[in-house]
Amino acid sequence: MAHLDYIMVQQGKGPQPQLFILYHRNGDNPHSMAEVGQWFAKEFPAAFVVSVGAPIPLNQGGSAWFIKESTSTTAHQQQVDQIMSLFIQSIRECQRQCRVAPEATALIGFSESGSMILEALKDEELLAGRAIIFSGSYVSAPHTASLLTTIHLIHGGEDEEVPLIHAVNAQEWLSEAGGDVTLDIIEGLPHAIDDEGVATALRHLKETIPRRYFDEVSQGDSPDNDDVIPTL
Repeated sequence: MAHLDYIMVQQGKGPQPQLFILYHRNGDNPHSMAEVGQWFAKEFPAAFVVSVGAPIPLNQGGSAWFIKESTSTTAHQQQVDQIMSLFIQSIRECQRQCRVAPEATALIGFSESGSMILEALKDEELLAGRAIIFSGSYVSAPHTASLLTTIHLIHGGEDEEVPLIHAVNAQEWLSEAGGDVTLDIIEGLPHAIDDEGVATALRHLKETIPRRYFDEVSQGDSPDNDDVIPTL
């Protein structure tokens, strides 16, 4: 496994800890998302909170999961596919080290890493119970989507780097593919994470009940408590 930097923002505790894994944007570092992780640590004091660095160092500083060298969707998809196994390994390694199941894991990505999360969820049916995507986009449309992961898209209305239409398309594609998705637009926000966006993410984690729970109840089953929400 290539070297990745891991920052433990908060050590989990208790009999059923949860896990939040944060990934930074292209050209940044895990310390930046560790700061965002402090918000999740505060609201979920028993959870593990880990910020993970990308593997490719950049000349201008920071690191990335891929360096987009072409406007071709096919070439971009190939780049993402080449690094995807390492990205998924980073998730599985955090879950193994923290001894937390995928159902009790939330993946949080900004920009490029939000795209990596969306693409990873196309390849793996169950990587996490929740995904928070700040200003991310798909490389190509998903054909199927699992209800095992609830995806929360949060996007700035004035994002010029990853225009809002990418989040709108992602919501439509996921809905058509049978997935569980929400979209929140932060008016006036450029390509950034602000307090309102983080508050929106936390509200979804606390209040939005995954669709799969309704399916389980309709079939006479009891929802599983092993999820990234504090109560039902």
